[in-house]
Amino acid sequence: MTVKVITDSTCDMPEGLAEELGVRTVPIYLRFGERTFRDGADISKGKFYSMLENSPVHPATSQPNPEDFINVYKEYCDNADGIVSIHISSKISGTFNSSNIARNTMKSPCPIETIDSGFNSAGLGLVVAAAARKAQAGAGFSEVVEEAKKAAGQVSMFGMFGTMKYLARSGRVNKTIAAASSILHVMPLLTFHDGEIVRAGLVRTVSKGVDRVYDFVKNSTPISELVIVHSKVQDQADKFKKRLSEFIREEIISIAELGAGLGVHGGPGVLLAAVRRAEK
Repeated sequence: MTVKVITDSTCDMPEGLAEELGVRTVPIYLRFGERTFRDGADISKGKFYSMLENSPVHPATSQPNPEDFINVYKEYCDNADGIVSIHISSKISGTFNSSNIARNTMKSPCPIETIDSGFNSAGLGLVVAAAARKAQAGAGFSEVVEEAKKAAGQVSMFGMFGTMKYLARSGRVNKTIAAASSILHVMPLLTFHDGEIVRAGLVRTVSKGVDRVYDFVKNSTPISELVIVHSKVQDQADKFKKRLSEFIREEIISIAELGAGLGVHGGPGVLLAAVRRAEK
């Protein structure tokens, strides 16, 4: 038997990697008015962005409920040495709390550890991937838990939103500020601090925003793994990868598409980098 790694759909990983590493993803819920979807199960990223741009109703997200986690945990408890369930920062979502309630409700000899990654998107993805690789290599339950926690301490994120429009629609920023930013062509830079998303500045052009993300990566070296995340700006992500490969080995750089968890607030035009620092 092996250790099973579970996460939620706010986790952005390069296409196919979760399946390759045997990671199970519990979907968050998306609501467009009266219509509810399970992220990644009932609605694809392509369909999500199409609806986001064209629907008169802005979507809302909600965390999986404890029963969702209980059902998934039960699938693996009889055939696993343990379950390590790694999730989006508890300071920006109730998902970790739901997983914790599920763990405490379960009556099973199978050990379950719930971990607050302190991140979302590819930051969460890097923590999940580290744990899953350890599990796949045959590590025991406590070793996989330790690897996840170590990775969480080595990860950082920095990115640019191409517009404040969707932040305003979701109520995360004042609509007057968003309107002014559109007129002034100002775009927000965001990072994580102590599990929370915080503003790291403003830029007037995409190129300046990309330069700031580039500087963040350069200042984060040495790096063991890097994920570039984008929303509908694949060409921009490809060019950014090529630029970074001038000083980072290309084989440790991957690209992922931004999922609904952050996409509801960022919309199209997001470009961010998540890095895991190498041990010195």
